Amino acid sequence: MTSAAPPDPTPPTSDRPEEEERYLTLSEHLGELRRRLTICVGAVVVGIIVAAYFGNDLILFLKKPGEEASPDFKLIFLEPFENFVVYFRVSLLGGLVLAMPVIVWQVLGFLSPGLRGRERTWLWGTALGAGGLFLTGVLFAYYVALPPALDFLLNFGDDYAEPTIRIGSYMDFVTRLLFWTGVSFEMPIVIMYLARFRVVTTTQLIHWWRLAFVGAFIIAAIVTPSIDPVTQTLVAGPIIILYIIGIGLAFLVQPRRAAQT
Repeated sequence: MTSAAPPDPTPPTSDRPEEEERYLTLSEHLGELRRRLTICVGAVVVGIIVAAYFGNDLILFLKKPGEEASPDFKLIFLEPFENFVVYFRVSLLGGLVLAMPVIVWQVLGFLSPGLRGRERTWLWGTALGAGGLFLTGVLFAYYVALPPALDFLLNFGDDYAEPTIRIGSYMDFVTRLLFWTGVSFEMPIVIMYLARFRVVTTTQLIHWWRLAFVGAFIIAAIVTPSIDPVTQTLVAGPIIILYIIGIGLAFLVQPRRAAQT
């Protein structure tokens, strides 16, 4: 009499899908990084092409606050390639704004192996949120921070000098303000992921509120070209609010300690 052979042992199951359990080799990591960098560069190039198509309109748009700040405002160029460089700089800024959601998506996608399945669903929302925050920062700088800054700088000493400014200097001044203000508005996203990866905790962020207030004014002093307190406060105030929003997001996403059994 023969007995049936015992069934094959059932392989252990995992709570995470098989593809999430697989670890990439160093060469695979480098290949993944190269692929995502290529996508980011491609997105920036496409954004630059789109922005370059509207380049003249963007330059006139950036010139408008100076004209409103001073009736004698006039831009000049002193070098043959200066207008071309300005056109490219403005197109580059526009391309970065358009490509920002793609860049954030690729960065988070590269980090996604460290996230669980449910957490990966945040990537789309985070990418869109980061792009929206960057654009909000650029618009805030243009409509709120830039007018009083230009009003102070262009009308200071107008009794003995008229503002005839090189277009390269003016556009460098404006695009730097817009870009870095947009970057500073990414603070809630950065804080959220620092908390998610256990770099900081909500308790630490709350205890650091004094440093955050001082840091907000330091960032405002670096980002804004004007030294008057009104402009500094206009920029520092939203940064403080963004820090508080970041604390709230950190509380929602930070890992919870497992219950004691």
